[in-house]
Amino acid sequence: MTAGAPGRLPAAEVREMFDRIAPRYDLLNRAMTAGLDGRWRTAAAAAADVAAGERALDCCTGTGDLAFALADRVTPSGTVVGLDFAEEMLALARAKAAERGVAVDFVAGDALALPFPDDDFDAATVAFGIRNVSDLDAGIAEMARVVRPGGRVVILEITTPRRLRPFYEVWFDRVVPRLGRLLGRDAAAYSYLPASVRRFPEPPELAARMAAAGLTDVRWRPLAGGIVALHHGRVA
Repeated sequence: MTAGAPGRLPAAEVREMFDRIAPRYDLLNRAMTAGLDGRWRTAAAAAADVAAGERALDCCTGTGDLAFALADRVTPSGTVVGLDFAEEMLALARAKAAERGVAVDFVAGDALALPFPDDDFDAATVAFGIRNVSDLDAGIAEMARVVRPGGRVVILEITTPRRLRPFYEVWFDRVVPRLGRLLGRDAAAYSYLPASVRRFPEPPELAARMAAAGLTDVRWRPLAGGIVALHHGRVA
């Protein structure tokens, strides 16, 4: 990895890192979250407030789990697009969609320059990916741009808890890199994770930045004792 600010890498290196860990990404997610990440994504899909026949976009979709949760809500009469810049992640997402018989359109693209027109979706979501974009405010603004007025932007992200800080520090600083080394054979990638979380805004600041991007009725709630936060707001 290139030396630099902790938890921050050039976009090309982030993409290469996620391509590299893609085959073990789902396994490591389950191990790191004790299997709770699926429940959190279901909550994020509910916060998107989409219904049958509507259109939803999942940014930084990875292997597609949040996109699948959105597809359950829009039903086959609706449309879900999952976007990511890591081709190996998208290949796994497409394979999972085929295996499950779920129609999600997985496309390669940059979250900072979404290849969609204004007001194209009823909701846009991102789970555990927005902290990896090089310009957080621009990423939020792009999600808001492609959502119609009244539609929701949803952000699910790891954060730094206050009550569980001792547990958090042991888990993310010691256990997660070891899991990356043992299960994923890539300790470097999972050392990047806690550093990227530390530089990410705390929930009140993220809510303020969502409002600054033009979103209204911005709300957030902690999950898992504050280790994860779920934010949502509506496009004005």
